[in-house]
Amino acid sequence: MRYSLVSRFQGTLLGAVVGEHVPLSVKTLRSRILEVKRLHATSLPWMKMVVLGTESLIDLGRLDLDDWQKRQQQEFLNLDTTLDILPEAILSTLPIALFFHENPIKLREALWNVTQMWHDKPLVRDGALAVAYAIAQSLTEKLSRVTLIPQIVSFLGETPTDLPQQLLKVNDLLDGQAGLERVQSELMKERKLCNMIAIAFYLFLDTLEDYRLSMLRAHQNRNDLRGLSSITGALSGSYNSVIGIPASWQISLERELSSFSQMVKLADALMAVWSGVYNFSSYSSEAISGNCVNEQHLLPIGAISSPRVIR
Repeated sequence: MRYSLVSRFQGTLLGAVVGEHVPLSVKTLRSRILEVKRLHATSLPWMKMVVLGTESLIDLGRLDLDDWQKRQQQEFLNLDTTLDILPEAILSTLPIALFFHENPIKLREALWNVTQMWHDKPLVRDGALAVAYAIAQSLTEKLSRVTLIPQIVSFLGETPTDLPQQLLKVNDLLDGQAGLERVQSELMKERKLCNMIAIAFYLFLDTLEDYRLSMLRAHQNRNDLRGLSSITGALSGSYNSVIGIPASWQISLERELSSFSQMVKLADALMAVWSGVYNFSSYSSEAISGNCVNEQHLLPIGAISSPRVIR
């Protein structure tokens, strides 16, 4: 494997977190964190939703829709799933993409079930399916820039949304080696969610091997398209793993953002539970969140491989 699977798990979650802040410098990082906190005061913080969803998978070792929804509603007492929080809804499904990445059938079924809590909005479902499929291809090291978008369109199947058409347009632009300015003019005529997802895929695939460059380019459009940087970060992070995220950005965020190290622990624990670690309680959400008095309850994670693989 080019990168270990656990480093790709970490890269997916941390890639999205870093994308949310895009720490171009310590000064801009601090101002960006304050900006994000102000936004979270009036919108739904997707990072907390990712934490809750991941903890549910870790604690139960499987997807339980009732438990998943119960945790969300307990944390967000006034959760209104009819609000215009579509990017956050898509990002909240990242744990599903990781946990079911090796089985496309189960991945599709799980995402269809989870996205129903958003009043079965077709664009949330299609966006989650597209992002999750790309992440799954990265994790299984099957991703090809040439075939990814046609495969995603096939994975989506028949749908009333415009996402397949927008993704195919991105595919044509990539084939024609179109620059970012042309892509913006083609896809930003309307600031719709499907356009944001399409641009995220362009930024990811056009600079496939360079997480940093993908983020810098996404940063230029972040204020115009909510969720763009985070979704681009998750896609690129899953492909380039945590190793591809600049160390200086990680260090800066670890100092400024308390949830950063928690995401690392969650990614490790989710990987361990997915792999079939018997003692699920060792990776309970209580231990990971730091609520245990004795942190020795959280066992160190050693070598982990895919099921039925001898190394």
